[in-house]
Amino acid sequence: MTSRGDLACSLPGYRPGSVPRVQWRVHGERSIYSSEWVALSLVDVEIPGERRFEHHVIRMPHNAAGTIVHDTSRGVLLLWRHRFITDTWGWEIPAGRLEPGEQPIDAAAREAFEETGWRPGPLEHVTSWHPSNGSSDQRFHAFLAHSAEHVGPPSDPGEAERIEWVPVDELRAIMQRGEMLDGLSMTALCYALAFGLL
Repeated sequence: MTSRGDLACSLPGYRPGSVPRVQWRVHGERSIYSSEWVALSLVDVEIPGERRFEHHVIRMPHNAAGTIVHDTSRGVLLLWRHRFITDTWGWEIPAGRLEPGEQPIDAAAREAFEETGWRPGPLEHVTSWHPSNGSSDQRFHAFLAHSAEHVGPPSDPGEAERIEWVPVDELRAIMQRGEMLDGLSMTALCYALAFGLL
């Protein structure tokens, strides 16, 4: 299999550092639709040396944050819920959008408590990413708590059919069975598993 580096080295006239950066140029943007939740724009972009065209871009006014709530004796706190947009059921970590002026860490703690009734312990930042940066500027933030205190039923009971502690050993099987389809949850948990955070 040819790697990207091997391919670049095989190009005529290639010298280390001679491949130019390809940064698309933005000439302007016009709004097609805008609401409190989402905006759709057409952006006038140009690929240097190639072509100029309009590209659809989804602008998200609010970032989202989620919390991996982990307890060594219980596992990871997950929600089993239905998503009407894709008409699918799956496991998710508690998560939601940031309120105006809210910091990601505060939103992650608030959403975890509202959706589960468990107040997470101290949160640490795991990672942040753009889940679909070819079409949207949406940004996700993931946090990790190694403890939680049960306070009562969730204040936002419409979020999930059930809330369960799932053993860490079961997470990979859940993903393999296609029972975790939410991108924020899957990315956050895969990252945590890959770096030995759980």
